[in-house]
Amino acid sequence: VADVLHIGAAPSDAFITMMPPESAPPALTNEWDIAVLYGPHGAPEFFKPSDIETFFEAEWEVHYNSARTGVRLIGPKPEWARADGGEAGLHPSNIHDNAYAIGAIDFTGDMPVILGPDGPSLGGFVCPATIIESERWKMGQLKPGDKVRFRCVSREEAEGLRNLHEESILTLATDFSVPAAVRIPDEGEMILVDEGEGDDRLVIRQAGDAYVLAEIGPMSLDFKLRFHIHVLYEALKKAGFEAVEDLTPGIRSLQVHFDPGKVSAESVAAWIQFENAKLPPLEDITVPSRIVHLPLSWDDYSTQLATEKYMQSVRADAPWCPDNIEFIRRINGLKSRQSVYDVVFNANYVVLGLGDVYLGAPVATPLDPRHRLVTTKYNPARTWTPENAVGIGGAYMCIYGMEGPGGYQFVGRTVQMWNRYRSTASFKEGKPWLLRFFDQIKYYPVSASELLELREDFPQGRFEPKIEEGHFSLSEYEAFLEKNDESIKTFKAQQQAAFDEERSHWKATGLDKYVEVEAMQAEEQGVELPAGSEPVESPISGSVWKILVSEEGKEVEAGETLAILESMKMEIKLDAPVAGKLSACLCKEGQAVQAGQALFGITPTE
Repeated sequence: VADVLHIGAAPSDAFITMMPPESAPPALTNEWDIAVLYGPHGAPEFFKPSDIETFFEAEWEVHYNSARTGVRLIGPKPEWARADGGEAGLHPSNIHDNAYAIGAIDFTGDMPVILGPDGPSLGGFVCPATIIESERWKMGQLKPGDKVRFRCVSREEAEGLRNLHEESILTLATDFSVPAAVRIPDEGEMILVDEGEGDDRLVIRQAGDAYVLAEIGPMSLDFKLRFHIHVLYEALKKAGFEAVEDLTPGIRSLQVHFDPGKVSAESVAAWIQFENAKLPPLEDITVPSRIVHLPLSWDDYSTQLATEKYMQSVRADAPWCPDNIEFIRRINGLKSRQSVYDVVFNANYVVLGLGDVYLGAPVATPLDPRHRLVTTKYNPARTWTPENAVGIGGAYMCIYGMEGPGGYQFVGRTVQMWNRYRSTASFKEGKPWLLRFFDQIKYYPVSASELLELREDFPQGRFEPKIEEGHFSLSEYEAFLEKNDESIKTFKAQQQAAFDEERSHWKATGLDKYVEVEAMQAEEQGVELPAGSEPVESPISGSVWKILVSEEGKEVEAGETLAILESMKMEIKLDAPVAGKLSACLCKEGQAVQAGQALFGITPTE
């Protein structure tokens, strides 16, 4: 908001390259072949081998709810190699949060989403393939109804395509063809390193041609694994390595972003392996751990609105709708909504990751395992989440850094995690984010109106949350777990029984077989307009968000808005092309529509 772009003078050494006459601009089409590398998550750990075959053989269709944050795809549903994600969530697509590469194809439940440049930097879903850097430009060309096929290439082929792309920038050549044949990758193709066992196991996976993902230990929520990642993260930062651009820790993983034009994925993996072998023992490690007290508007009206929008435009029969808190109560075997309230406000949430979803947003889990409410994430994900909504997914709590899609179950809303306006006591110069790794978040209740005032004051420095300095010791924490082992096991057994009961209910009622509506294949109504009527057609593929005029016989003016459509995360007015009487309303709210489909009829005024 209020940014100003100034146009400067051309540099003295600037040169102009003209496109050769025989060349033509790249053809813009409705069908795209996009080159990807396999991984970081594949078969047989997460997907069945047949799922991977289907993924690469399928022709995917671009969903109307797509944007720079992510491009949703319609296509076959995986069968999955796992029943669920355990503590990461009820759905088999759920994993303990890790960093995402730009261009990763992220299965949010059963629906794949290509993560764009404005997409989340961290999240808890599996990604079976990642678009290579030289092919990312195609993401910006995709629109609702387009067809997409993913072509699996090797690292050597990816390097060749990158060289071709860079050469084309200088020569303005336009041949960006990728291998047309379907190639099914080998199971181990994405693994660069796999050594050790148990808590010390190190697995390094390729994540496109510009990222690798290092994972430590088994797929479990364990503070010791997070400590290991933290120590490795600090060691890699200190050591440094040519062409490494960024390091992003997850729960039990660390993503390394590098320049593939300067260094290979194999050499980056070898560097990580070397530094990991030199790490000191973890048992005596102590890290700073502040307690940050944050206001929470419980079951805030903004989260209720997001749930209503989800039910209207995405999935009306979801088990977590219309009340996320009731769903949390049920799946955790708690007696009442008040019990959910008590757990959330009594918990100390330890920040294990930052940038979860967006803008310094934390992914955190309660210090005390008896406060770890376990849920599934939305399937499919929401298309809209209010800024700073607070949700629970798997055993994790997240505060959404900005408006956008999301999948965690709502409990309320809090203040900003990022200050884009000014430096304050909470938001220092050069560090506009509030939280740090291993901070502990402690919530206290406020009303919705009080929260709005705090949200207005916080970025201006007129409100500062209470922050207590402290530390976190791994050895002290493990002693706490040992002391409370019996009651922790009792709580987990009760929770698991409710979790299993919920899943059995889904299976019995068919809710575990949810299939995304084939939104882009909406059929025409087949209703003929009255004689003399003119059709009012949808200009885009999308859905009907609101109908403003539906009464047949009503007089409408030329330019009057009849309905509001939704597509590509935008609201689009559908206006009357002529004045006259409304002769037919051929649509309903929440309905998927295609470009050119007649939604209304108008008999023009003579």
